[in-house]
This record gives sequence, C-alpha cells and structure tokens, in this order.
Amino acid sequence: MAVMFIFIAELLFYTWCRVQNVQHGYEISRQDLSQKQLIAYQNNLKIELARLKSPDRIAQIAKQQLGLIMPTTEKTILLP
Repeated sequence: MAVMFIFIAELLFYTWCRVQNVQHGYEISRQDLSQKQLIAYQNNLKIELARLKSPDRIAQIAKQQLGLIMPTTEKTILLP
C-alpha cells in the first residue's frame, strides 16, 4: 500500500511538473510575441520622429503656417 501511495504521489508530482513546464513555455511565447510587437512599435516611432524632425517639413511649416521667410542680406547682421 505504501509503495502504491509513493508511486501515485510521484506520478502526480511528475504531471504537475509537466503542466508547469508547458504553462511556462506558453508564457515565454506570449512574452516573445509581445516583445516583437513592442520592438516593431518602437521602430515605427523612430521613423515617425525622424519624419517630424525633417528640416524640409519644418521649413514648410514655418513658411505656410507661421508666415516666416528667409532673411535677405540687407537684414542680416554680422557680429564681430
């Protein structure tokens, strides 16, 4: 009877270990997918930042929305 109890306890422990192993594997897969999505999002944000910092875009906004113009040579003051 004691041997049978030990065998069943060992079998249950082995089953519990396997279930935990599979669950951790699933969690690792989910976290890996999440990491890949976050890296892709970060790359998209870097591209967007570069687009927003573009000198051509800034010059266009300055001319069209703010009404700024490039200074002429008469309005330029050189400092010694």
